Amino acid sequence: MKQVPKAMTILRNGLLDENPTFRIVLGMCPTMAISVSAINGLGMGLSVTFVLICSGLAISLLRNVIPEKIRIPAYIIVIAVFVTIVEMMLKAFVPVLDAALGIFIPLIVVNCIVFARAESFAGQMPPLASALDGLAMGLGFTGAITTLSIIREIIGNGTVFGMALFGASYQPMLLALLAPGGFIALGLLMGLVNKLTAKKEGSA
Repeated sequence: MKQVPKAMTILRNGLLDENPTFRIVLGMCPTMAISVSAINGLGMGLSVTFVLICSGLAISLLRNVIPEKIRIPAYIIVIAVFVTIVEMMLKAFVPVLDAALGIFIPLIVVNCIVFARAESFAGQMPPLASALDGLAMGLGFTGAITTLSIIREIIGNGTVFGMALFGASYQPMLLALLAPGGFIALGLLMGLVNKLTAKKEGSA
């Protein structure tokens, strides 16, 4: 088993240094597809966070029991259990959000972020560290996708979380809600995060 990182290192990695969206560029399919409204981004982010925490904890607890040869299908089964829980909870309590996120909720099972953390961290680290890693990566993803969603919703609709920000004279820039606008916004945010991180590393 590898040396366990400190709690602050795990948190910093998930939120900034190894942010799954801005730094490692994982999970781009749901990021680009559903980040047209803030509520969608927040809902997807929190759903992925729940799955990351629970699957990381479960896989860490089972890491010495799961045979090496079948670890990948075993990880997928564990992840699928928690994705099913999320899907059922959304259908029961937030059906509007469930309808908006659609197929992207069950597709969390094969989300690169979730599987990457299971393979690279939870499968080698103790339970508490794995749960914390899931929390950090989940919050990093939630912050990134929600920020992107807010920007696209404001520019493309003139609203945030469905609330109008401007008067009737506001002319929405519909490009922001289309794929090209999403990639432009994401690229600008990635550049900003990399620049800020580079400054901190240079001053350290």
